[in-house]
Amino acid sequence: MARAALDRYRAKRDFRRSPEPEGGTPQEGRLAFVVQRHAARRLHYDLRLEWGGVLKSWAVTRGPSLDPADKRLAVEVEDHPLDYAGFEGVIPKPGYGAGVVQLFDRGAWAPLDPDQVEENLAKGELKFVLAGERLRGGFLLVRLKPRRGENPRQPNWLLIKERDSMARPGEGDAVLKAETSIATGRTLAAIEAGTAAIPDFVEPQLCRLVDTPPSGAAWRHEPKLDGYRVQLRVEGGKARLLTRTGLDWTARFGPLTRAARALPDGLVDGEVVALDRKGETSFAALQAHLAGERGATLLYHAFDLLHDGSRDLRGEPLRARKAALRDWLPEGDPWRFVGDFDAPGAQMLASACRLALEGIVSKRQDAPYSSGRGESWVKSKCRGREEFVVGGFSPQASGRGLGALLVGLQRDGRFSYAGRVGTGFNAAASSRLLKRLEGLRRKTTPFEQGAPARLSDVTWVDPELVVEVAYGGWTEEGILRHASFLGEREDKPAEAVEATPPAKPSAPRRTSGARLSNPGRVLWPGPPAVTKEALAAHYERFADRILAHVAGRPLSVLRAPGGLGKPLFFQRHAGNAPSPALREVYIEGQDKPYMAVDDAAGLAALAQISALELHPWGATAARPEIPDRLVFDLDPAEGVEMPAIIACAKELRARLKALGLTAFPRVTGGKGLHLVVPLAIPARGAAADWAAAKSFARLLCTLMVRDAPDRYTVTLAKKARTGKIFLDYLRNDRLATAIANWSPRARPGAPVAHPIAWSAVKPGLDPAALTLPALADARMPPDPWRGFDAAAIPLNDAIRRLTR
Repeated sequence: MARAALDRYRAKRDFRRSPEPEGGTPQEGRLAFVVQRHAARRLHYDLRLEWGGVLKSWAVTRGPSLDPADKRLAVEVEDHPLDYAGFEGVIPKPGYGAGVVQLFDRGAWAPLDPDQVEENLAKGELKFVLAGERLRGGFLLVRLKPRRGENPRQPNWLLIKERDSMARPGEGDAVLKAETSIATGRTLAAIEAGTAAIPDFVEPQLCRLVDTPPSGAAWRHEPKLDGYRVQLRVEGGKARLLTRTGLDWTARFGPLTRAARALPDGLVDGEVVALDRKGETSFAALQAHLAGERGATLLYHAFDLLHDGSRDLRGEPLRARKAALRDWLPEGDPWRFVGDFDAPGAQMLASACRLALEGIVSKRQDAPYSSGRGESWVKSKCRGREEFVVGGFSPQASGRGLGALLVGLQRDGRFSYAGRVGTGFNAAASSRLLKRLEGLRRKTTPFEQGAPARLSDVTWVDPELVVEVAYGGWTEEGILRHASFLGEREDKPAEAVEATPPAKPSAPRRTSGARLSNPGRVLWPGPPAVTKEALAAHYERFADRILAHVAGRPLSVLRAPGGLGKPLFFQRHAGNAPSPALREVYIEGQDKPYMAVDDAAGLAALAQISALELHPWGATAARPEIPDRLVFDLDPAEGVEMPAIIACAKELRARLKALGLTAFPRVTGGKGLHLVVPLAIPARGAAADWAAAKSFARLLCTLMVRDAPDRYTVTLAKKARTGKIFLDYLRNDRLATAIANWSPRARPGAPVAHPIAWSAVKPGLDPAALTLPALADARMPPDPWRGFDAAAIPLNDAIRRLTR
């Protein structure tokens, strides 16, 4: 059907002369859109929406506007193939559409009524949401009545911006002032000339995870490397090495930097790997090198050439870029050319798994280099790789050394047994783990669900130690297959470990966050019952206040698809996001993208997926390594009354104030309090990172414990918390989260976490008193955190005061 829809497109073009794509096979995923600036006889902008296996296309004569008052003429033209969404280049004269084509914007789109798109197009009125880099929010396409003599195959439409938070009344054309390509950073003139300066950094092209590698002549396959993704930029004998997020790690890869100075100018995409003393690839050896140890051999595996020193090659097909890379890259250490293979994908994956590789990456040979996650690069993995919490261990058969770790994870709110991990640790790791575990011994099992088949040799431990494990799959009972230890995760507390359910990933869904399905579904049983529609109304009403502390941050959510009382799960990664309003955020060192929202549409999308709780990071997605707030969680043990919690909060507030920091209180909707401290980026010098923030918070809490050991503790184990308040400083760690202001809680009665004034921190305070139904019936409460941003100071100043 898609092929027949492209007949008009193909009939107008001579593909022997034009670099435009002829059209390939559509891929599953979110609906894509692209806007291309097209300097043909007249400058115009081509809007293209993926639908039915093709790109439905309109030529917008004056370009899209963000002003709802502007009605822009959009002439419907022939459908284009999906791979046209990545096209940027020059269409030679005298061919159809001759001129320069530039990628102006791209992203995902969603129809407001996904079940009626064909009918709405036929009727002549299509409402939709764009989630691009320059164009965002709601738009409307309306077909005009045909005029006499008008070409019936090219009807005129109007493109109109909806009135929403993304609209810019009176400034509609401001978006068109951006002169450069969203993909390559080139102007129209640079594209026409075919030359460009070497970019300082290019957002990398990313892979989509699939269960089965693709097949067909259009695809070739590469081994998936176990290292760090790094761009190598060389110009005039100076070399820089940049991570996938643009961090400059030139100094951390000194041997490669020195060798790269002799390379020709260019920009290369590749992966840094390390060889251990046996000459084998080792991720542990790479981590050790980055930690300052020496002894590992570093190699750079180059798999793509983005610029050859004179030309930007990103618009070229992959096969051409590979050929150019082979000529550009010298042979010999430390350089490796990553070849690709045309063997069937399934056969390649099987070979990779036999060689104990992580998997394969499959790439379309005719596709340009497109920053971000698209459809032309996909990855297939041999083994799973997740984090688990240790609940016990058993010795080796000889009685000496570590035989196996017994690990678990949270399922439906219960710490559940997930299997034994009996390989992967050498003598040094075994000794280190045993030393850690000896101090965590306990008499009873920590597992609340499930148990190992053999108990005679098991030593139980408190579930505090987090480890990373590779595994081959899951049994039907939810037990790991072929599990192997990879390393400890000292950067993460056990409470932050989330479960990845042992099930096949669901197929990508194409729904819109703007349309609420099953609005009457009860999420909190009553009385009074709270429905999905009520949750969406709460997010809409409190959008400004929620977004003030959530927007633009990596976000985890607690979801209840069936409502409270049915299985819940904590979602940290974006997965197959059901709405373009849920943005993907890439964090250095993390294989999967995190989720983020930027506006009310994002909150509506969260309501659509029954996200009952919102847990943002203490840093923005733009600066994920720099915390801009501290969170102290005052968590009382059973029996500790509210007056003791209030006294603790006031004492901590006073200590923070003495260090120049301002604390703002929040009730959590549970039994405790949070104190939240805003932080500023210093005008000069480096900002405090997560390690510094965690150390500061730990030291401050430890000093409180020293002065009142009968009232406070910083020990996570519950046996040490009896009758005390746990001063939880672990919220101030990379990857850690805390409940958001005005977020509901997945607890009976639908309590809401919310900010309060210090005048409310007094006897009689009930942290769970305010509920979602009560808020819905009340006036909008005043904001007790006015001045939050203005109170921020750099953490460095407070660290100096605390440690001097």
